[in-house]
Amino acid sequence: MKKEYDFSGMKAVKNPYAAALKKQITIRLNSSTIDYFKNMAKDVGIPYQTLIDSYLTDCALCKRKLTMRWK
Repeated sequence: MKKEYDFSGMKAVKNPYAAALKKQITIRLNSSTIDYFKNMAKDVGIPYQTLIDSYLTDCALCKRKLTMRWK
C-alpha cells in the first residue's frame, strides 16, 4: 500500500504564536461549577476547559459586567 504523504523526514516546528494564544493559569472553582461545565461539555461534545474558556472569552469580548443577586 503506497502512502500518499511521507512525513517521516520532516522535523516538527513549534508554533511561535501558541504562547500568545493561550496562557496556563490556576483557578479555584466550586465543585458544582466544574460539574455543571463538565455535563454541558458532554452534551455539546467539547472538552469542559474549552467550554469554560469560550464562556469567559465571550464575557470579555462583550464586556459583560457581573450582576450579583443574593438568594
